[in-house]
Amino acid sequence: MTRRKFLQTGAALSAATFVPTTFAQDKALRVGLIGTGWYGKCDLLRLIQVAPVDVVSLCDVDRRMLADAAALVAQRQKSGKQPRTYGDYRKMLAEKDLDVVVIGTPDHWHALPMIEACKAGADIYVQKPTGVDIVESQAMVAAARKYGRTVQVGTQRRSTPHLIEARDRILREGKLGNIAHVEICCYWHMRARDTLASAPDTTAPEWLDYEMWTGPAPMRPYNKMVHPRGWRAFMEYGNGIVGDMCIHMLDMVRWMMDLGWPNSVSSNGGILVDKASRANITDTQTATFDFGNLQVRWTHRTWGEGGDPKYPWSATFYGDKGTLKASVYGYDYTPQGPGNPVHKEVGMELEQYPEDQTEKDLEKHCAPAIRGHMRNLLDCRKSGAKPVADIEQGHISTASCILANLSQQLGGRTLRWDPKTQSIVGDAEANGLMARPYRGPWVHPTAATV
Repeated sequence: MTRRKFLQTGAALSAATFVPTTFAQDKALRVGLIGTGWYGKCDLLRLIQVAPVDVVSLCDVDRRMLADAAALVAQRQKSGKQPRTYGDYRKMLAEKDLDVVVIGTPDHWHALPMIEACKAGADIYVQKPTGVDIVESQAMVAAARKYGRTVQVGTQRRSTPHLIEARDRILREGKLGNIAHVEICCYWHMRARDTLASAPDTTAPEWLDYEMWTGPAPMRPYNKMVHPRGWRAFMEYGNGIVGDMCIHMLDMVRWMMDLGWPNSVSSNGGILVDKASRANITDTQTATFDFGNLQVRWTHRTWGEGGDPKYPWSATFYGDKGTLKASVYGYDYTPQGPGNPVHKEVGMELEQYPEDQTEKDLEKHCAPAIRGHMRNLLDCRKSGAKPVADIEQGHISTASCILANLSQQLGGRTLRWDPKTQSIVGDAEANGLMARPYRGPWVHPTAATV
């Protein structure tokens, strides 16, 4: 890709730079959370930090998790009030009294609550990926536009302060020169290792409504890997490591380089090493996202040694004048020839937000980005502008990653994408895989039916 001038810097910079928040003049927003597990709480508690909010509703199908979240929210929000609690998101949204809805469910439960929240008149923060299949994701975009809602997707690299700096100081100033190749990767050993012996099928615990938890996904026998947090080991509920980790890095590259849709996607891989685990996601996979004069190449491997130990989950931009490595932990710029290298580490804002130091399971290095993402959502719901991770941007990154999985499923053949028709060119078999079958009585949404 040739050097280009990037001009739109102000909005993104203001979204990610820490500004002490004054709540006195703002009316408290009524907020609800669907999915009170790990990242649902992380997102909600960052929103509480940056805006005057009244968290009035929580929803989860795990009664113990729901009760714990209600107690925590009462402790953290200014009013001290315990939110109403629900086991069914439809009942919560039927109240139609929420300004903002945060969705932190497993991936297979993103689309239906998000669409219903649009109909209920709320603005939305939904975790990535958008949908678990491409047609779901298309329906989410259509719902946001039809009902005029502001929707921010949780691809918060776009609001990460040091990554905004890297984009502006390195890429936009042309320090890398001509960029024709970007490598993105994840070498963390994050795939579940449990076997049938260590995680046999059992009856779901009485406090978990497993029927509702499964929802539109295929019904699998319950085992301890599934809940809480282990559901990513199974393709029935998500899109594996490509849909979990690649989407963040691909979206970061698209945002930093002002890219739209890839022209084509291809992918190869499988379960090549750890065949004993009950997990059915790949342990090894590569994917190429072809943007014409730029190739973005993904690799994940959950075994053996990775690449640069300082950048196990990262993007490396190769230019003819220099190289940039970027991750959630920092960035490194290395010029080719004259010039000074630049190193920057993540700032965690622990002095401004001391409660982060003791919050259970919080990824402290990600907290500033989530706060910036929340500020941007709130600014845009006032101004009417599209947020930095608008639902359409989330759709592009999500669908591109799903295309990689479809290519791998189909033996690695290249899939060419037509953004205008929102379809795969000349491949009826691949187009037939763009929507997953829904388990009844749930009905798969489409752009035409929302």
